[in-house]
Amino acid sequence: MCKCEKDWQILVVDDKKTNLMLAEKILQEEFNVSMAQSGTEAIAFLEKNIVDLVLLDLHMPDMNGFEVMSEIRHNENIPVDLPVIFLTADDDKEMEVRSFKEGAQDFIAKPFVPEIMIQRVRRVIQLDKLQKNLQDEVDKQTRKAEEKKKQFQRLSIQVMQSLAGAIDAKDRYTKGHSQRVAMYSREIAGRYGYDEEKQEDVYFAGMLHDIGKIGIPNEIINKTGKLTDEEYEIIKTHPSIGGDILSNISEIPNIAIGARWHHERYDGKGYPDGLKGKNIPELARIIGVADAYDAMTSKRSYRDVLSQEIVRLEIKKGKGTQFDPVFAEIMLEMIDEDKNYDMHEK
Repeated sequence: MCKCEKDWQILVVDDKKTNLMLAEKILQEEFNVSMAQSGTEAIAFLEKNIVDLVLLDLHMPDMNGFEVMSEIRHNENIPVDLPVIFLTADDDKEMEVRSFKEGAQDFIAKPFVPEIMIQRVRRVIQLDKLQKNLQDEVDKQTRKAEEKKKQFQRLSIQVMQSLAGAIDAKDRYTKGHSQRVAMYSREIAGRYGYDEEKQEDVYFAGMLHDIGKIGIPNEIINKTGKLTDEEYEIIKTHPSIGGDILSNISEIPNIAIGARWHHERYDGKGYPDGLKGKNIPELARIIGVADAYDAMTSKRSYRDVLSQEIVRLEIKKGKGTQFDPVFAEIMLEMIDEDKNYDMHEK
């Protein structure tokens, strides 16, 4: 006998006192035994005490075994997975089948055979504890996996923030641009109905939408005068460069979408691929609106922040041409709610 078996708590429930005394005599050398002479008494005991197993007579006058079992399974003060072995003198296969369907772990026939009774009680408790230990281990490993996932996500956010900072540092006129575009994009996505996980995908994609600028010469990005046609064509390569850079990040498969297609236009006149309407990925359509909004509400070498009225007019004018009309309308709602014009570069 395992040292811990003596600590196992058994509740025997039977309306016949002789059966209770016999069960106690058989089991008390191996286990810690309590007794109840009715279903009502058993439920009251179980609500106040922790047991490892219930031996439950099927035929009792106040509550039969099935009724007691149902109460055990539905009483919030009793563990729902408490193992039960039914006791009966019946040799009824249908009753035995029903017992298992009702959730019994085993069946012990009367009159009791001591060795069989002890072995079945021990087997059921051992199996129950093994299952619970396995579940505890699964839960433990799941928690570890979730924590590792959270650590990876935190690291990913830090890496993305660092990359976004490097991008913005390359262009002295767009400090904080990536972070703001990410925030505006997430807000649009949330208002559109995206769940939190999809909103995070949009946020990450927004944060790195301009990563392709890493491949553009500094003298072109920071040029104060008008770009030549050749220089403008070089600038227009940054979405393709960004898409290529991010396409290998398998953990966040959609992150490259914002980088590659945020300069596409709803009317098909954008770049790099000239996609039109719904052929532009939804995530890129969201970021496209947010990116244009932040460009207008940020300082440039040649101008200050545009007034809220002008920005609103430009977004409205771009509905259905430059922007997806649905996401442009959400952006207009955000502008209208921004009474103090807080959504701009400080």
